[in-house]
Amino acid sequence: MALHEELTREVDDGPAGPNIAAFFDVDRTLIARFSALEFLRDGLSSGLVGPSQLRDAVVTAWRFQMRQIGFSAFVTGVSSMLRGQSETEFAATGARIFAERLAGDVYPESRALVLAHLKKGHTVAMVSAATRYQIEPLAHDLGIEHVLCTRLEVSDGRFTGEVVHPTCYGEGKALYARRLAKRLRLRLAQSYFYTDSDEDLPLLEAVGRPRPLNPNRKLTEIATARGWPTRSFSSRGTPSVADVVRTGLAVGSIVPSFLLGLPAALLDGSWRRAVNLATSTWGELGTALAGVDVRVVGEEHLWSHRPAVFIFNHQSGIDTLLIAKLLRRDIVAVAKQELRRNPIFGPAFALSGTVFIDRFDREKAIQALQPAVDALRQGLSLVIAPEGTRSPTPRLGKFKKGAFHMAMAAKVPLVPIVFRNALDALPKHGIVVRPSVIEAVVHPPIPTDRWTLADLEERIASVRRLYLETLGQQEK
Repeated sequence: MALHEELTREVDDGPAGPNIAAFFDVDRTLIARFSALEFLRDGLSSGLVGPSQLRDAVVTAWRFQMRQIGFSAFVTGVSSMLRGQSETEFAATGARIFAERLAGDVYPESRALVLAHLKKGHTVAMVSAATRYQIEPLAHDLGIEHVLCTRLEVSDGRFTGEVVHPTCYGEGKALYARRLAKRLRLRLAQSYFYTDSDEDLPLLEAVGRPRPLNPNRKLTEIATARGWPTRSFSSRGTPSVADVVRTGLAVGSIVPSFLLGLPAALLDGSWRRAVNLATSTWGELGTALAGVDVRVVGEEHLWSHRPAVFIFNHQSGIDTLLIAKLLRRDIVAVAKQELRRNPIFGPAFALSGTVFIDRFDREKAIQALQPAVDALRQGLSLVIAPEGTRSPTPRLGKFKKGAFHMAMAAKVPLVPIVFRNALDALPKHGIVVRPSVIEAVVHPPIPTDRWTLADLEERIASVRRLYLETLGQQEK
């Protein structure tokens, strides 16, 4: 399976090697929003930016838009708010803002383009007018080594309020790109530059493959006149009315799905049959309404050995719906205690026999897992995310031991389910599902009957390496 195959075909079929560069702008190119606004909002909410500072920032931004001042003066005016602040603390703030507010706005298509260039061995670089505190967390997440950006002056670990010249804007982007090309012997005539703005025309003209992404009106006109191919993405940013309606229908369909199962419980007294019917119905109906197409490799492993402990990498709030579609019947889920309080999913999951655990109280969590082990011994399968919580990016988190202990205790196999791109449909902190094609890889069951506590750590590490390999990731 190859998602975004048409999008990346030019890169896939083109020349390889590190002497070809792929430069990426950030705001509106890699992510769907302007990162500086998120920093301003965070400063306002935390009290670090007061009314007078906000007023000065707005005035400075207006003067820049009216071309009364240049970009360097604009950045100097805004960065004066940071004078005296610790660079280390601000870098930590940048990492937090990325995880909480920006990670979910990375375009899946842009992520695919970056990955395609990395697979070809190209030199990939971010080139942005933003500061490193805004974009380095994104670079780290995408595996981009080179970050060309505007630098703020720092003395004794604190910001001075001044900017390091030249700034990485307009001609400055082309200057920084040429410096990198000279240092790494890059061939700009065969290199790519992806951006949304006509302000980046100097670098667009410097490379042999200018590729406008989500171009503004003026860049669209320039690209049309010069024959540059353009692309626009709608997978992030403001959702359409149709996306909102789809999401509401997909979420709401859990209620009629359970109502459909009630006659089975009333007629033959089998609550398990009612739960099975509700689960399979919601999995099919919910994904169809949401516009989510699930493509599965290794589907036979979902049925070859039951009961089993099914584990999955927890990327998205839509994972529960995906699991319902894949596993369909005779399953018991393990979920965090907070989900019980959800007005829609809480009652439905409780009725289905979900085992709720307190992630913050280890002893209570261990005690709460006993019903799950009992369910396994009674012939039901268990489904649990060993990471314990969702990640804001596709990066695989650390595995906890609960799922592995339960499989050992019940002497049933583990079945790893790897979701490659569930975040495409619904990122962490997102509330609207986007129509997507989601890839799932189901690996063969892993017997646990010969596992021991002595070798458990290595067994878990081995399973996690399987996930990393499937996701094309490396341990960091």
